[in-house]
Amino acid sequence: MKKLIYKISCLALLGTLGLSSCTKDFTQINTNPNTTFFALPQQLLAPALVSVEGYNMLRNRNFNNELMQVTVNMTDAEGQVFRYDFRSNWADYLYNGLYTELTNFKDIYKLASQEVTYNKSYMGISLVCQAWIYSILTDTYGDIPYFQSNLAKDSSIYEPRFDRQKDIYLDLFKKLEDANTLLTTGTGIVASSDPVFGGNIAKWRKFGNSLYLRLLLRISGKAEVSTDVIAKIKDMIDVRASSYPIMASNDESAILRWTGVGPYTSPYIGVREQDFRSPAIASFFMDHLVAWNDPRIDIPTYGTNGINRWGIAPYQGAYLGVPSGYAPGENPQKKSYFYSSTSTSSLQTEPMTGLMMTYPEVKFILAEAAAKGWISGSAETYYNDGVQNSILQWLPTKWTTPVTTYLANADMQWLPTLTMDEKMERIHMQKYYALFLTDMQQWFEYRRTGHPTLSKGAGLRNNGVMPARMTYPVYVQSTNPTNYKIAVAAQGPDVISTQVWWQKP
Repeated sequence: MKKLIYKISCLALLGTLGLSSCTKDFTQINTNPNTTFFALPQQLLAPALVSVEGYNMLRNRNFNNELMQVTVNMTDAEGQVFRYDFRSNWADYLYNGLYTELTNFKDIYKLASQEVTYNKSYMGISLVCQAWIYSILTDTYGDIPYFQSNLAKDSSIYEPRFDRQKDIYLDLFKKLEDANTLLTTGTGIVASSDPVFGGNIAKWRKFGNSLYLRLLLRISGKAEVSTDVIAKIKDMIDVRASSYPIMASNDESAILRWTGVGPYTSPYIGVREQDFRSPAIASFFMDHLVAWNDPRIDIPTYGTNGINRWGIAPYQGAYLGVPSGYAPGENPQKKSYFYSSTSTSSLQTEPMTGLMMTYPEVKFILAEAAAKGWISGSAETYYNDGVQNSILQWLPTKWTTPVTTYLANADMQWLPTLTMDEKMERIHMQKYYALFLTDMQQWFEYRRTGHPTLSKGAGLRNNGVMPARMTYPVYVQSTNPTNYKIAVAAQGPDVISTQVWWQKP
């Protein structure tokens, strides 16, 4: 069907061109000398970034947050994500959306590499974004179309093969190496085309290298690549740090800040207010913040009109959550929840929710690497910096408590006497909050490490084991049947319990 539609479209287009050619001087008469015949990189970048963040943020809200005990969609109905039970139709939205935008980012690279529009920076930015998007896709589904993806128009490949996750990761590293080289020159771009860094090429380069560290760490547990991966992390941090600059402050975090003026309007605005505040806050997410006296939910000091920085509604003057994974029929009472946009402060209208990757995440990556002895530097210092900047990201001018005091009061300070597992639990507990709202990174990191330790409710499905992946969209079985069967035979059954390559022992 897809082939037929494409052929019909092509015939229609050729017919149109044929008719227009019969009109003398039609092209010359109807051409604006001040415009181009084709899109420019600066015209494609912002819309593509906005669209990708839209897909990521909505799946973060109703999928990642439910799995990772941020929220609980309180119902006894079947197919509830917070019970590790979700239907195959969950797969379509992210898969379709991100692959669509990959076409735009590949077009940016293609256009920026042509002589008339040649620009190394747009080429580098395109590669960084491609690596970012492909990594989310493969970490969500496992083996995916990669080398042959998005080639229907140019190469008539309508049924792309699924590539092994290992091969995908190794090529993502090549993309990021190339991006680092391209962005070294600092070729200028149109600042207004870049809603993330305002045309600052140095920050794009740092984002690319920070993303490189994220992905290296993700596969560092695989024996077949761990030696090379660990060596590369050390090379980037200890040996050739000047060649691989990474984020060095919160100001360098990759965040698409929503201004509220189109097209930079948060996708959360499109969620009905009653739906936005419908899920309860989970006990796991809430209880730690309360126990730590965390400033991000401190109304008297940092809130506005009784609302804290994250727009969480208290329950009878206290922050109380609902246990995630509860069994049908238990019927816990809904307590705290996220305010909707009618409130003075709300995540629906918050400019800072377009998170791609942040500086605090980088610090926690370095803390883990240092704790494991892969790089020099103090794991404690990296850890403290990660915690401090995770809070300052949201309260840049209002939090003045020394981070060591905060951690000591929370009984979360770094102690050299901790076991390695205890150190990882502390790092990843704090990293869990640093990754709040960042697509599905909480889920990916939990699958990689088993940290932080989540509570297990009696109503969990999937044998109480965190789902390892989304299944492929159902339509893939009919539109690409041969390659789908090959992928399933290689990776394992197309079910949520099948582990992806980097999870497998």
